[in-house]
Amino acid sequence: MIKLRCKKFFRSNSKVASTNAAAAAAASGGDAKLGDEIKWELRPGGMLVQKRECVENDEESIITLTVSTVSQWHDISIRATSSFGELKMILAIVTGLEPKEQRLLYRGKEREDYEYLHMVGVKDKDKVLLFEDPAIKERKLLNLTATSGRVQVIGGSTYHTICV
Repeated sequence: MIKLRCKKFFRSNSKVASTNAAAAAAASGGDAKLGDEIKWELRPGGMLVQKRECVENDEESIITLTVSTVSQWHDISIRATSSFGELKMILAIVTGLEPKEQRLLYRGKEREDYEYLHMVGVKDKDKVLLFEDPAIKERKLLNLTATSGRVQVIGGSTYHTICV
């Protein structure tokens, strides 16, 4: 985080009025904006902007996503500023699918690994769909049948697969 000093862009007509206002704000327990430093943050796109003042801290805000597969669903807690690639790494632990084998859809569009959740508009308790990449699924199925499909035992009899 970068801290820059506050600069005045205008001159006050009365220095006494501004110091009295600052003293009154400090006495009442409020914070005087005259001596405060502006807090800045660097957004993922590279833009330097003034940090937002809100009730919950953006750096530590955790959202819960419902990730739905074909037959099951998972509740995943993740930081709101994470990327879809980071979400795929968490889902790899939960589902057993490698991140390159996963396809994530949010609001009907497939999302890339470099896209950030908060930039796309993902909010708390939103639903994300997880699909296995069909090309990789087919390739795994072909490898499985090529290696273990030679000899299979069905009902006690031996069954041989002939590939032409």
